[in-house]
Amino acid sequence: MLFNLINDKINLQKETFLIGKPVFYGTVPPYPNFNASNDAAVLKSAIESKGVDEDVINAVLVKRNNEQRQKIKAVYEANAGKKLEVALKKALKSDHEDICLALLMPPAYYDAFLFRKATKGVGTKEDVLVEILATRTNQEICEIKKVFKEEYKEELEDVIKNETSGDFNKALLAMLQANKDESNVVDMAQAKKDAEALFEAGENTKGTNVSTFIDILTTRSGPQLAQTFQQYTSVSDNTFPKALEKEMKHDIKHCLMDIVKCAWNTPAFFAEKLHLAIKGLGTNEATLTRVLVSRSEVDLKKIVEEYRAMYGTSLQEHIVKDTSAYYQKILIGLCGAG
Repeated sequence: MLFNLINDKINLQKETFLIGKPVFYGTVPPYPNFNASNDAAVLKSAIESKGVDEDVINAVLVKRNNEQRQKIKAVYEANAGKKLEVALKKALKSDHEDICLALLMPPAYYDAFLFRKATKGVGTKEDVLVEILATRTNQEICEIKKVFKEEYKEELEDVIKNETSGDFNKALLAMLQANKDESNVVDMAQAKKDAEALFEAGENTKGTNVSTFIDILTTRSGPQLAQTFQQYTSVSDNTFPKALEKEMKHDIKHCLMDIVKCAWNTPAFFAEKLHLAIKGLGTNEATLTRVLVSRSEVDLKKIVEEYRAMYGTSLQEHIVKDTSAYYQKILIGLCGAG
């Protein structure tokens, strides 16, 4: 589904500027006339009221951006003598508790927490690891590594080495190097050269030189890769995604395919993630929470738009059908409704 739309979206990765200021594509801007003391008092009252006022808790958390929530946390702890997170854990439950606690974490701490959750216990959630590494900036990845070491007393690279293997392991470690070109300038000659190198490393040779794929896909910018994928059709009868599908297997195939999708159109990549989390039997609340929280100040507005374009209905409508109660309300709030 995603690759049916990407040809018209090549330039989406390029930031648009108005009067020298980046356009904000998030759904949670800074709250005007913000007062941390007032918000901390309101939350304290909502938590301690008989029955807990979840609507008030939701209203505060989804209408303040992350920087403002950090200030509320500090004031709450100073005044109440305990952490806001501890109070909310006692007051809330289930998915609603999880998303409220996620909203209270600074972005790097939340990503580090997601890494820990994805690698701890039985099995490794490979798709979560790839999602984070493929969609964060170099600076954000460096910050995640720093926070992970501080919080969990381990190097993230060591955890990845222990929990994954083979070419998939190599790809994750390459992304962890935070060495991706972040320029929007496209080098046409390099795109053609890379397209030829990818063809020679895959379709035009016996076996597959996976290292070439990893090197190019983990170090080039999104716009550069998009041009490379276009150039690929001049050296092969296949599109690059089709070639990748034929040449790769298992974890490394899914990993590199996700990198390709992000290069074409990151909001559409997340729209597809959300749709897969909602459709069919059962709902993957962990994915809904992770994507909406992590993208609410980045590009969630674009993700919502892509969702409607790709699936013919709004993300909000699908959320209402598949979730309930206060968890549903906070998800809808993060989507920018109201």
